[in-house]
Amino acid sequence: MSTPFSSPGSRDVNRRTFLAWTGGIGAAVLASACSAPESTSGSSNKKVATSSKDVDTIAWDYPFTFLPVYAGVARFAKERAKEKGVSLEQTNDNGKPDVQAANLDTLIGKKVPAIVSFPMVFEAIEAQAAKALSAGIIWVTYGGTLKNQSASITFSFEEGGRQLGEDAAAWAKENLGGKGKVAFLVDDTIQLGRERTAGMIDAFTKAAPDMKVVGREQAIDPDTALTKTKAILAKHPDVNVILGITDGAAFGGYKALVESGRAEDDAKTYVGGQDGDLGSLELIKKGTFYRASAALQLRDIGNAVIDVPLAVADGKSDAEASTDVPIALVKKGDALLDEIISQYG
Repeated sequence: MSTPFSSPGSRDVNRRTFLAWTGGIGAAVLASACSAPESTSGSSNKKVATSSKDVDTIAWDYPFTFLPVYAGVARFAKERAKEKGVSLEQTNDNGKPDVQAANLDTLIGKKVPAIVSFPMVFEAIEAQAAKALSAGIIWVTYGGTLKNQSASITFSFEEGGRQLGEDAAAWAKENLGGKGKVAFLVDDTIQLGRERTAGMIDAFTKAAPDMKVVGREQAIDPDTALTKTKAILAKHPDVNVILGITDGAAFGGYKALVESGRAEDDAKTYVGGQDGDLGSLELIKKGTFYRASAALQLRDIGNAVIDVPLAVADGKSDAEASTDVPIALVKKGDALLDEIISQYG
């Protein structure tokens, strides 16, 4: 596997690593949507499918099909669909909310048995979700919950933050004596962001109370994180730990440190993120100071796209059918690290 840097002594993260991160934007995009109030499921109208045997097609509405990660998840969803004897129909929303709404209306008009949708704007898609339920169609919300739904697929939001925070705190105790400087790249705008942020910060500050917090900045993508981290470094060039709400944010923090002159294997630096994006996983595998990611597996997500609506068709309630895809912290040397990297192949 080629390294993320153009040469051993290079201080600039090259295009391959940046594209690798984009390909693994994963949970920031796979699970970054805003969630709505507690759901209500069911419909008084006749169901299109009364059991999983009646489900011949599942429509997967994922708005960011241009991202490489989509192909990875879709591959596993198709494999699972084949195992279950159903067809997987995919939309092409091109990252546009109006196109997504139109595509959903088309699916509802066709009366596909089940729709799994990742809403770009959750509140705006409530109308389509309600319409689908009224038409007897199974509606599974991806990346959060809607008021109108049959079930949901979520991604262990707070748990991922907690695992990362605890690991970084343990590292700080062992390598810094528990004293140093930490900056957090957070998201306060959506359910996923708020829960991850709380888990990450609470776990770290509780376990490493003597670490000085020198930054708490809103950033979920590499560009924003790069800018915000450079501003932090201008005041605190000796920051030891940077934790990101996403691997994208952490990647931007990593890049800022390297561009500031920090050796990529600096023994007194820890960067970690969440999602399991390919570019970040490659940096972990290489042995840089990007040390950990609270990672999701593409296979788990792809399987859930098929399994959850089929469970609803077989009579499972929202609470019974909904799934929270597990997340696991991966570090250099972990077998799971190589396994997740291979899933991007």
